[in-house]
Amino acid sequence: MKLIRRRQTSSRRKLSPFLHVLLKTILPLAIFVLVRLELTAFAFIVVVLSKWRVVAVKVRHWPANFRANAVDLIVGLSTVIFVSLSSTQMLQIIWVSFYLLWLLFIKPRSNDLLVGLQALIAQTMALVAIFLIWNEAPETGLTFAIWITTYFSARHFLAVYDESMAKTTAYVWAFFCASLTWLTSHWLIYYKVISQPALIITAVGYGMASMYYLQKRDKLSKNVIRQFAIVLVLILLFIIVYSNWNGNII
Repeated sequence: MKLIRRRQTSSRRKLSPFLHVLLKTILPLAIFVLVRLELTAFAFIVVVLSKWRVVAVKVRHWPANFRANAVDLIVGLSTVIFVSLSSTQMLQIIWVSFYLLWLLFIKPRSNDLLVGLQALIAQTMALVAIFLIWNEAPETGLTFAIWITTYFSARHFLAVYDESMAKTTAYVWAFFCASLTWLTSHWLIYYKVISQPALIITAVGYGMASMYYLQKRDKLSKNVIRQFAIVLVLILLFIIVYSNWNGNII
């Protein structure tokens, strides 16, 4: 009897990873099919329902579970937006393939470098997507949306370092991004599909995250800080000088 139980347990353990990968593969395909059928709203619902495990625990664990899964949810919802706005089927396939890559290889990793990459990807995709579909939204709504996405991206990035000031630091970063969004929302400038605030926040966020990563590994020197500062200043100057401040697409 014990031998039979052991065999059943062993079979379930072998089958479980396969089913897990299969379900992850089905999700991007479902998004692609639903968008092609012009059922984009259902694609959003499918992405949200895929995170059912967030609430499949006691209520007191919901906030922690949502915070841990926020980045994954942001990438999924952003993917639906990009697939629905893609002008060609090939571009849709590329976005769906990227989402599959995210689910199978990027999101499951937990080392500090890849967690930082996860946060950067989620924040960048969310910024681009929000300004693409909601650029005419009220300033308050647009600012709040940016605040939410940048806050959870920062919390995800800082969580791997066991940072004691993670919550406060994430609030400060979100406040900076929200303030920049509110300021630039008066004259939104687009470089093809990427808005100016999305580009600025991404550049500044990448520089600060890189310096934080190096500092935690005791590799941050004054020379490195100076290099990052110069690069960021040059990027910002280029954006400011070569932008058409009439709010046009360039």
